[in-house]
Amino acid sequence: MIDTLAGGEARDLLLELPAMLEQELRTQPRAAGLRLLEAAHDNGLRMTARLRDFEVKDLLSLTQFFGFHTETFSLAVNFLDRFLSKMKVQPKHVGCVGLSCFYLAVKASEEERNVPLATDLIRISQYRFTVSDMMRMEKIILEKLCWKVKAITAFQFLQLYHAFIHENLSCERRKYLNFDRLETQLKACHCRLMFSKAKVNILKCLKHNKTISNRELTFWKELVLKCLMEYSSSKCSKPNVQKLKWIVSGRTARQLKHSYYKITHLPTIPETIS
Repeated sequence: MIDTLAGGEARDLLLELPAMLEQELRTQPRAAGLRLLEAAHDNGLRMTARLRDFEVKDLLSLTQFFGFHTETFSLAVNFLDRFLSKMKVQPKHVGCVGLSCFYLAVKASEEERNVPLATDLIRISQYRFTVSDMMRMEKIILEKLCWKVKAITAFQFLQLYHAFIHENLSCERRKYLNFDRLETQLKACHCRLMFSKAKVNILKCLKHNKTISNRELTFWKELVLKCLMEYSSSKCSKPNVQKLKWIVSGRTARQLKHSYYKITHLPTIPETIS
């Protein structure tokens, strides 16, 4: 079976996979920290999974607003989850933490000419902290992440798996494998803490050469389908109206780059070709 599939570029992709899995293991959130976050009660005093998910949705909207790549968004989520799994963050500070993770990801992934000013990020997000506050938070985050900003992300795996499967499909079937749709579905899953926790557990299984059962795969498949259904509902199209409907003044608009644009909803998942 391997000899049939692993021809040309497909063989190279298969060789990349073990190294990527090993690298990803070194830059994953702490499973225990994610469990504590998921179990936390929403009393306004502690960081919770719900607050984390709302923050990630805001980062997704910022990604769309500035026209950044999905890799940047995936990296920002990786930074955020790793930090939250290590540190006790108060709800009032999550905005500064999230935006700092986002800015670090932008500077690590995007071309320098496309990196916005920190003042623009803060102004558009309507936060009250200062650039100095964000710079201090960046330093704290980098120290807690041990300066590991070259993480392997879920988006990179999606690219690898898509390329591998695409090469081994017939021309007729390739048109049904819509990468844009898969990319948007991945963004939706990033907005749920449960999938970050799942990835840590699955990677541990792979590290110890444990087989993932069909039952477990079915379980996660059903959770993904549920997530995508909720994402596509009208209720989810505006998860935080006050934060997603930015009001940019004329003065602010003149200071922003022309490439910045306004978005009031999460991106729609493209339909499959029937």
